[in-house]
Amino acid sequence: MVSSRYETLSRSELAVLVPELLLCGHLIDRSGMAHAIGAFGREGMTEIAVQEWRLASPVYTRRLRKALGISGDGVDAIFKCFQFDIGAPPQFMDFRFRVHDHDHGEFHLDHCGALADVEPMGEEYVVAMCHHIEDPTFDATALATNPRARVRPVHRPPRVPADRTPVCAWTVTIDPAAEPVPNPESALADTHAARVELGAIDPGDPGLADYAGPLLSDVPWGDFSRSALVRIADEIALQHHLLTLGFCAGVGARVEAGVAADIVRKQFAGIAGLTSERIRTALGLGDDAAALAKVLRLHPALNPAAYVHAEVSNEVRDRDRVVELRLARDCGAVADGGWAALLDAEHLDPLNALVRGVNPRFEVRVRAADADALTIEIGSAAAPFPEAAEVAITRFSSGAAFTFTDRGAPLPLTVL
Repeated sequence: MVSSRYETLSRSELAVLVPELLLCGHLIDRSGMAHAIGAFGREGMTEIAVQEWRLASPVYTRRLRKALGISGDGVDAIFKCFQFDIGAPPQFMDFRFRVHDHDHGEFHLDHCGALADVEPMGEEYVVAMCHHIEDPTFDATALATNPRARVRPVHRPPRVPADRTPVCAWTVTIDPAAEPVPNPESALADTHAARVELGAIDPGDPGLADYAGPLLSDVPWGDFSRSALVRIADEIALQHHLLTLGFCAGVGARVEAGVAADIVRKQFAGIAGLTSERIRTALGLGDDAAALAKVLRLHPALNPAAYVHAEVSNEVRDRDRVVELRLARDCGAVADGGWAALLDAEHLDPLNALVRGVNPRFEVRVRAADADALTIEIGSAAAPFPEAAEVAITRFSSGAAFTFTDRGAPLPLTVL
């Protein structure tokens, strides 16, 4: 079993990083869908968004249930999985849950960062997100817990009046007589991302080893054990990759392979740079080579270690501190055709965006490239580079500058 790179962090550092990884996973779409709109228009973007979430979310939800011991097939189990989903990062997508019984529950959003991003774009885009995308994708996520669950709106945007709160409200109902929701995950079920084995949680490690207890109003990240947080971080990194594989499938069905690869690289560059920036800020890192090496080891695009085979070194060469990154080709991430497969000596823009999220003066240079690996070194240029257009597009989201707050101890949500 390959050791997790997140094992280098303390329990308190992991408790800070995990919600950051959830938020950055959510922002993947702020990058990808901008380019999908440019290539396919609003309707094409909507179809791709539905496809990517429907393909990815059942796969990673089942993984999460197994990893965290989330048993049962009731509404409370569905809500637990929502809390660890990049579709619902805490506070930015502020889900508030209520459980009536095994088969009935409801939730509303006190804040919806996604709506804050889309409302300025006009009502057609709001309807696309809150109606055409949410209807099939909520059910696809829930089916991983119970295929007879149905998530239905009480009210949702466009908001009337314009400042209506909560922004939306939904019911979740499980009807034993209902036809099961068809499982759309077959296209990703056999990927390495779906099947990769990650390190087990140590039951003797201080702190929570699972989420087998009651549903809580908020996830108490700091209460989980260090090994549980390591596994959670790895699983969330896989969510990033699975969502991107769904995006690749949607884009690849519409254009020839070279054009599709270009669109996905732009998506990769946009989220890679913003994620580096948020990791650096969240962990209070500097902007030197040591900080870059740490960000590279933690970046979800290069994790989990069992899926993305990446080696990072930080050394002095020719009197300059240089960071080296070696990406091996013999790994699941390359075999699946996602982000790692799109990097080569001629296509380094995503990596340049990634390293410049730490310091805009960093520059990627190829050291070696062959069938076995791509090896690059990152040095420092004399002047800062301008921000990549792909990162600037992603920064449009209010999530780019979003800050988490301490909301105190969570409350158990008992059945009413």
